Amino acid sequence: MPNILKPVAVAILFAAASGLNAQPTPDAVDLSSFPAKAIDDVVVPVPSEVFLVLDKLGNPNWRGEMRESLGRQTGNRAQAALLLGTVIAEGFVAVEAEDPEKVKDIGRRVLALSKAINVEKAVLERSKSIIDKADVKDWKAVRKEFDGALQDVKGAMIELGDGDLAQLVSVGGWIRGTEVLTSIVRKSYTTDGAELLHQPALVNFFSKKLEAMSNRRLADDDLVIRIRKMLTSIRPLIGEEEGAPIPAENVKKINQLTRDIVVSITSQET
Repeated sequence: MPNILKPVAVAILFAAASGLNAQPTPDAVDLSSFPAKAIDDVVVPVPSEVFLVLDKLGNPNWRGEMRESLGRQTGNRAQAALLLGTVIAEGFVAVEAEDPEKVKDIGRRVLALSKAINVEKAVLERSKSIIDKADVKDWKAVRKEFDGALQDVKGAMIELGDGDLAQLVSVGGWIRGTEVLTSIVRKSYTTDGAELLHQPALVNFFSKKLEAMSNRRLADDDLVIRIRKMLTSIRPLIGEEEGAPIPAENVKKINQLTRDIVVSITSQET
């Protein structure tokens, strides 16, 4: 298999870093022809194409990757933003699993969490559309609505002067996406599959964003501090050197690190 997807787990930064539309299915899994877009100088592959790559690596059991619980909002704004990101990422997993009831549940949850951080109006129509399109199993349209919901939420936050909070939505989606990605790669490990995790630029990007937060209350939040430490721990596991293989042990460690944070984000205790 050709050298695939260097900058991923954005994999399922899904829309968390950008709202990108689906592109034509590639004939081969080859980075040179892989649809991608630069977001703040970080290359982000098109989410739908990442899923196609994962399918080529072994036909993932998407239903087996879904979480039973979407978590509860605690009143903590940092936790609410992070939770919103994980829930939207969960939406993409549910779409791949073609589970209409789970997708509709997630659509309603996105609306509730958006209300908790004062951007409900930005996603009201998106939430309704997600539910309607899931009813008729129009998965391409549902994925597009999740993309749009994320961008609408982040845009509304930025307009309200909550850019730091918007960044936490992205980080939450990336963490949940990386948990799913490492789970899939672990179950049928290959060096090509593990290469999907080689993304030092993205990890550094998030680290810098969290370190540079102007809202000190958010920056000093226990969850945010834990995530900064997690990113520091992940950096040496994904490898800085181009082409260096990422061993199965490292994939397992990254999966554990991200899983622990997702549990904390989705738990009532923060």
